[in-house]
Amino acid sequence: MEDLQSIKKAIDSLGHAELRSYLGFILAEIKRLRDQGGPTEDSITKLVELYDGLMGLQQQRGFWDPVPACTHVHIVIGDSFAGSMKYALKELGWAETHKVITLRENYAIGPLGELDSPEGRAARREWFRDHITDSFEDDVEVEEEYSMLVDKLTRIPEQAKIIVWTSSNACEQAGMRHAVHLLQSKRNTLTVCNACAICEELYNRPDARMEYRHSGEIPSDKLQEALRRIEDSSPLSHADLMRLVQEWQAISEQTSTLRIWREGAVLGVPADYYDSYLLDKLDKLNPPAGDHGFVKAARLIGEAIGYCEQYVGDSYFEYRLRELIYNGTLEIKGLPAAMRFYSVRRKQERQIGNLMG
Repeated sequence: MEDLQSIKKAIDSLGHAELRSYLGFILAEIKRLRDQGGPTEDSITKLVELYDGLMGLQQQRGFWDPVPACTHVHIVIGDSFAGSMKYALKELGWAETHKVITLRENYAIGPLGELDSPEGRAARREWFRDHITDSFEDDVEVEEEYSMLVDKLTRIPEQAKIIVWTSSNACEQAGMRHAVHLLQSKRNTLTVCNACAICEELYNRPDARMEYRHSGEIPSDKLQEALRRIEDSSPLSHADLMRLVQEWQAISEQTSTLRIWREGAVLGVPADYYDSYLLDKLDKLNPPAGDHGFVKAARLIGEAIGYCEQYVGDSYFEYRLRELIYNGTLEIKGLPAAMRFYSVRRKQERQIGNLMG
């Protein structure tokens, strides 16, 4: 019975994307076993390794939670940067004393009103379900995740230095302000660090420059050097802390569902802000020969992401691409279940033959 409870707990800890990945792997191995007419040592070994990895996943995640003896707690925005941060801390040998808390929201998109209330989170989740195709979390899962976040923040010991990481994009800037808002009652030393700015200052030269759009793009070796510099950063004054809290309040009161970072501020912009940009990118792409002018949606979105100065995420561009299809600006070939399944082109005027005889 104890083993079954452990298995259930491990499964409950997975998100929908992880569940699909695990299930796909298991089904592929079962098919392989069936096709070969009996068990093979290779398949059995893989399934056992999968089981061991899944059962240890909860323990691995818990390892990064704040503990009474930790000296530093790093608050990061997004799973990609969280993975890089954890790897860099391990490489530095700091994993025992430096812990990580992740805010997983993409703060650049979707409503943020009353995000610290169940009603506000439900409204945000409803917007994602209506507009973002890869949004699968239900309200129960969202509430559990938020409770876990608050619990981790509460368990930060008083002696630990808190570093909130950000970068020059709306997602991480708004997320940083939300983190400061959630931490405002803590008595810890609180510092805000811009990982991308630190790395650009350290490594950019006149003949070789790299401008990062979000912290998840930073290679681990460069992130390690940024971590070595955190003690050089000054902690937030009470006035700065209160200013950031007030700025979060203002951001959360915006009615827009798209945000950009411009001139040191998170600005709300219309939902169709990038529509003309997407159409411009489409017009400049060369369609494959014989495909009647259609371009793969994934190719167009990849082009849009590659040249966009802001960090928004592919899911928002894909949402706007579908809106351009719905309003008749674009034509579609395929099914808009996911961007790899369909192609688009500009709406073509139908040729009407001369019926007069």
